Amino acid sequence: MRVLVIEDEPGVASFLKKGLREASYAVDLTDNGIDGLHMAVTETYDAIVLDLMLPGVDGFTILRDVRSRDIRTPVICLTARDAVDDRIKGLDLGADDYLSKPFSFSELLARLRALLRRGQELHANPITVTDLQVDVVARSVHRGDIRIDLSPTEYALLEYLARSAGQVLSRTMILEHVWDMNHDPMTNVVDVHINRLRKKVDNGFDPQLIHTIRGAGYVLRHDTI
Repeated sequence: MRVLVIEDEPGVASFLKKGLREASYAVDLTDNGIDGLHMAVTETYDAIVLDLMLPGVDGFTILRDVRSRDIRTPVICLTARDAVDDRIKGLDLGADDYLSKPFSFSELLARLRALLRRGQELHANPITVTDLQVDVVARSVHRGDIRIDLSPTEYALLEYLARSAGQVLSRTMILEHVWDMNHDPMTNVVDVHINRLRKKVDNGFDPQLIHTIRGAGYVLRHDTI
């Protein structure tokens, strides 16, 4: 899952970036409204965490512009303001949820998971492909009765493959969804992590689930057709 964080307070921004990455999210971060608006309307994100009080362009303006372009990305607003009128304004402009600073990071994660589940209603939980189960709430993985321990990045990669089971995902698609925008598109990081994931998810199990489609990318499915 790829999240855009638009937050100008360095401490809060660093805290959010570190915490979200540890929770297996790919995070793009900017500290001003001008860049934030540009990223929100030109890149594809699964969610946006938006501070309302920003330099350059405020969060209300970003919300208004994003929704006017019919971009339906879930948005959680963060602000030091706790006035009812501000919450109402943000929600009326298209925010999906609202947290006042200071806030509990665990609560932010729970609200983010709820918004993402709402946008993925067609996906059952756990996601199941033959004997592979990916529990997107507990963020746990099993093949049959065997628990598979994954790093945060490995989990994020497997979840993306599982949510897109049967669909061939290019290296570019995977890189953009699982890693942040600072990664070199020419890197072999996707191939390296696919190989690591295969060793944990496929080695010793039958059938093999992670397949390479030569010249196209990777797919998670129960056969090689």
